[in-house]
Amino acid sequence: MITIVKNINKILLEPVLIPLLLGTGIYFTLKLNFVQIRKFSHGVKHLLGSFDLNGEKAGKSGMSSFQSLATAIAAQVGTGNLAGAATALASGGPGAIFWMWVSAFFGMSTIYSEAVLSQLFKKEIKGQITGGPAFYIENSLKNKKLAKILAYFFAFSCVLALGLIGNSVQSNSIATAFNKAFKIEPCIVGIFIATLAGIIFFGGTKLLASVTEKIVPIMAGLYILACFFAILLNFREIIPAFSTILKSAFTFKAVSGGALGATIKEAIRYGVARGLFSNEAGMGSTPHAHAVARVNHPCDQGVVAILTVFIDTFIVLNGTVLVILTSKVNIKSYEGIILTQKAFSKSFGYFGESFVAIALLFFAFSTILGWYFFGEANILYLFKSQKMVNVYRAVVMIMLTLGAFIDVKLIWEVSDLFNCLMVLPNLIALLFLGGMVKKVMKTH
Repeated sequence: MITIVKNINKILLEPVLIPLLLGTGIYFTLKLNFVQIRKFSHGVKHLLGSFDLNGEKAGKSGMSSFQSLATAIAAQVGTGNLAGAATALASGGPGAIFWMWVSAFFGMSTIYSEAVLSQLFKKEIKGQITGGPAFYIENSLKNKKLAKILAYFFAFSCVLALGLIGNSVQSNSIATAFNKAFKIEPCIVGIFIATLAGIIFFGGTKLLASVTEKIVPIMAGLYILACFFAILLNFREIIPAFSTILKSAFTFKAVSGGALGATIKEAIRYGVARGLFSNEAGMGSTPHAHAVARVNHPCDQGVVAILTVFIDTFIVLNGTVLVILTSKVNIKSYEGIILTQKAFSKSFGYFGESFVAIALLFFAFSTILGWYFFGEANILYLFKSQKMVNVYRAVVMIMLTLGAFIDVKLIWEVSDLFNCLMVLPNLIALLFLGGMVKKVMKTH
């Protein structure tokens, strides 16, 4: 089964999605005159102006701009930053990280466009503000029937990719880390995660936003601080680590063993794939959070969206990567979250493994909340029924429980597959609506 899924992913990723993702990012970077550079400081100012841990600026419906950013980052900063970065290193070599940087830089312009369009086409369904790619995909083509088909295809893929399969990945990573650090049985972890998440799911959007806006700043801050101290302990390896990343990024011929045992083809493949899973630019997931932000102008949320990719990739993910590379742990000897734990234990001993397990619990749990929310938006789009939302909540809880037992290699590959299926209709719509994004940006 895993071989079949791998082959499908290979067909979709290398000749189709990698050039399409990077191409879309380059297209919007040029079309919007390097918006990710020009508007970066504007995004910081807007974010600081909307910062409010009590959620008082969210109003009766929707979220504050900060809550939307927190929900987006909650989805982005998860196993992709801890386990996914390690997987990219092990499979694609250190060079994969360089291609993560490249895709993230161009992805910042893509996610800006996604956020702006989500603001433009958001709607109120059953008294709830909602929006996302399905809503703007529906308005992207002159052929309304085809646009509707693509919108439904995206919505269905998103529910499977994030709400169900993707959340199984999060649950699996938490269970693996806790079993390694504390010898707790995966079934116990799965049940605990599902129960806690279910309480928040059934509490509605307001409770979910309130939880994410508190978890995200604390968990990200503590993790970044831990990474800083771990890297500082091995500061002599910082320059060699960056050197290894750059050399490996352009290695056309694989060498035997060691950190450089991957070709440039593998580096790009795993770098973009894991980068997509981590920062989600172009995937069509985080626009669901940006759509419900209460802002004065659509571009206000667009500039905030740029920051989510920067924080996810250039701060949190780079922290994990540098801890692993400066620790000198053999990246070919371990897999996923275990590699990250081994790297931290080199600096902090047993506490390192425990810290990563606890950090992953918060990171992955917040991602579960974010991805659940994205799936819910698409359930509302597909069925326009609160009853179906409740059914969806229950099914997600079941998948969280089962996810603790599923083989990690298979679920990563299946997750990649459904991510790919989500991306295609989203990028098609973005390219057709690029002119609209530029037109709206001129009014900002």
